[in-house]
Amino acid sequence: MLNRLLAPLLAVASLGVQAQGTVYRCPGPPVLYTDALTAKEASEKGCRTIEGTPITVMQTVRPRGGAAAAAPAAAEGQRGAESRVDNQQQRARDDERRRVLQAELRQAEERLSSAQKEFNNGQGERRGDERNYQKYLDRMAELKDSIGRYESDVQALRREIAKLP
Repeated sequence: MLNRLLAPLLAVASLGVQAQGTVYRCPGPPVLYTDALTAKEASEKGCRTIEGTPITVMQTVRPRGGAAAAAPAAAEGQRGAESRVDNQQQRARDDERRRVLQAELRQAEERLSSAQKEFNNGQGERRGDERNYQKYLDRMAELKDSIGRYESDVQALRREIAKLP
């Protein structure tokens, strides 16, 4: 009785496996996964069957080759020649960049100065909300870290300004 009930289920399951086909893993660079080989071809190439393992197929974008890739590069070269900036316009851009960097440098120096004043060489004033001494120590450690960051910001901005013509 049980065999009669299971027989149709087994037949349906085997049809699903046959419809999917046998997947082979073939060695070599690159490793090839295929279901388009016959058993004879697979054994000649040294391929193994893969059973019960789900396989995900991902397609990659193939790079353009030959004349198709050369045309955009040539067009880019033509645009590059047309988009040259004259000296006066470049000088204006450099001046604007210098002005922006100097404004950022002033702000960074002000932040550094206020943080150093508040830190007071590790002897900063305790606030009213710092009844717990650990809160005070945490704030001082945070200020010390901030001072280090502000100093590196100031140095980086000065280096950028020095690079300008």
